[in-house]
Amino acid sequence: MSQKHEQLLIIDFGSQVTQLIARRVRESGIYCEVHPYNKINKQMIDKYAPKAVILSGGPNSVMGTSSPRIDENVFALGVPILGICYGQQALCSQLGGVVETSNEREFGRADIEIVKDSPLLNGIGEIGSFHRVWMSHGDRVSKLPDGFEIIAKSPNAPFAATQDLKRNYYSVMFHPEVVHTVIGKQLLHNFTHGIAKFKGDWTMAQFKDEAIASIREQVGDGKVICGLSGGVDSSVVAVLLNEAIGDQLTCVFVDTGMMRKNEAEEVVSLFSKHYSMNLVHIDAEDQFLDLLEGVSDPEKKRKIIGKTFIDIFEVEAKKIGGAKFLAQGTLYPDVIESVSFDGGPSVTIKSHHNVGGLPERMDMALVEPLRELFKDEVRDLGRELGLDPAFVERHPFPGPGLAIRCPGEITRDKLDLLREADAVYLDQIRKHGLYNTIWQAFAVILPVKTVGVMGDGRTYEYVLALRAVTSSDGMTADYYPFSHEFLGETATRIINEVNGVNRVVYDVTSKPPGTIEWE
Repeated sequence: MSQKHEQLLIIDFGSQVTQLIARRVRESGIYCEVHPYNKINKQMIDKYAPKAVILSGGPNSVMGTSSPRIDENVFALGVPILGICYGQQALCSQLGGVVETSNEREFGRADIEIVKDSPLLNGIGEIGSFHRVWMSHGDRVSKLPDGFEIIAKSPNAPFAATQDLKRNYYSVMFHPEVVHTVIGKQLLHNFTHGIAKFKGDWTMAQFKDEAIASIREQVGDGKVICGLSGGVDSSVVAVLLNEAIGDQLTCVFVDTGMMRKNEAEEVVSLFSKHYSMNLVHIDAEDQFLDLLEGVSDPEKKRKIIGKTFIDIFEVEAKKIGGAKFLAQGTLYPDVIESVSFDGGPSVTIKSHHNVGGLPERMDMALVEPLRELFKDEVRDLGRELGLDPAFVERHPFPGPGLAIRCPGEITRDKLDLLREADAVYLDQIRKHGLYNTIWQAFAVILPVKTVGVMGDGRTYEYVLALRAVTSSDGMTADYYPFSHEFLGETATRIINEVNGVNRVVYDVTSKPPGTIEWE
């Protein structure tokens, strides 16, 4: 929690796009955090002291007996509130309105008509104008609480947007946070800057200075080990820590044998030549691959890799005289995807190898200066720190490395094949000038072989899947629409240049329903 800035609180009721609200708010220079509805209480609210509150959407019905509710302490704050979809229904229901199931549901694009002037719709359109939004609801408000009035409607949502000017409460049935709602960015800005009067005082330059001060306060004169993978996150953490505590930091680069082609050499070269920091390079390929032998379950892979990293860091901590802290590049999406909004295990997407604390035997505390940042914010911080642009702009690379791009059992031969194919694929993307347009691109070696023919002979070799997505924060993503010419050219190069592959396919799944990585 950043008490040095004005703060907005987003209460999560389980929507798949809640994090997009946070991204939109932060883009306008406002610090905000997402907290599950059932973690909201007076103590938390008093400590966080939000200047405004946004209530997210969610999959439940407010008419259910155990449906999520807004903590009454939220209303006692006396600050502006914006309810979105389920947030609108919960707000209206708890304040005396009525919500009912509708026979005419709205999912997808819809048009709303502005019927009354409102500070929420300032600059968006005149009364009687229509605007494209994105709806996703079955229930709808059928009677407003006292003090509320309609400001916009749609054919199947008569209360598409409402306001209570006296209490500064607003609500919308649609989702302003998604790109399909054309007016969404302006609407959220109207709420945060116009209604809640935020100054927009949160910048990456300020975050850098505050993070450095926070690191120094947490660490004191203690020694810190930083797990350096060469990816954007760990690289930014390393440079940030180096600026904060200098010689107290030792970076440990562990070559797991599951890195991209030439990655170990590139990382060691960059940080040993351009930054004056203590760097330890460990070749642990045999250690990791021996432990992963015969393991196919993706969750077991992640846990084995996470534990092995910790074991190595523990050894290195003892070598340097007992490091008290371990620094990690944990990001906000890592935390969110590892814990469901209601605290239960049922909707956890996947565990992350660097989320969940450390074994007690290590007697080390975690330093996670990026834990509240999204990926694009980390890139901004890297630029602020002067990190080499080649590293700042690198596509995300998972902590477990190629292990989770190799479904099924991992072998050295499969990893070598995948490394070569991935290098050809990325080379193609760079040659076509697409690298910085794409959020992330990589190859996946599938645990199946298919029959092919090369020359006059029969082949029985692996299938390679290509994945490329566009995204702003990794929380949602769309597949990149390569031309057929590009895909054909790339498949031909991979099959010709990489022994062991005779078939290439392209993944056109968005997130959701899929994740970006395959495991």
